[in-house]
Amino acid sequence: MAASNDKGDRRERELVNELDEAGFAVMRAPASGSATERELPDVLAGDGEDFYAIEAKSSAGDPIYLDGEEVEALLFFSRNFGARPRIGVRFDREEWYFFHPADLYTTDGGNYRVKRETAIAEGTDFAELVGHSEKVRLDEVGDDGPDSATLDILAAFERGDLSREEAAEMLE
Repeated sequence: MAASNDKGDRRERELVNELDEAGFAVMRAPASGSATERELPDVLAGDGEDFYAIEAKSSAGDPIYLDGEEVEALLFFSRNFGARPRIGVRFDREEWYFFHPADLYTTDGGNYRVKRETAIAEGTDFAELVGHSEKVRLDEVGDDGPDSATLDILAAFERGDLSREEAAEMLE
């Protein structure tokens, strides 16, 4: 019988491998959680400029809950270690999304929650975390909205006149 942590462990290893491929020095904290007296984050990663202490959570369902004490321990460790604290969440068939703990919804009981739709809409994606892109939100675009050429391309894509790749190439 497989241990209940197998999927979580596999997701943590996946995150470690992705960070390594992105050029970060990275390690998965052995026996993080209940196997040690010290509260350690799941993953430590740095590239000489950015240093992260990451608590990684994954779920097939929705939402992901985090214990308030676990988040406080991450903040304490991060502050003492000199790393940026991040909560990394991964829902099945989705990518990793990252949050500073202060940006998470806090429940009445002092715990934290991340819903799938919140992760997708508001989370920092992997490329942005490692510095390969920068997310631009609709409210940052401005009141003018897209120009008419952009709207024409989007309308052509919506009608099926252009493939996703053709539309993306035209919008670059």
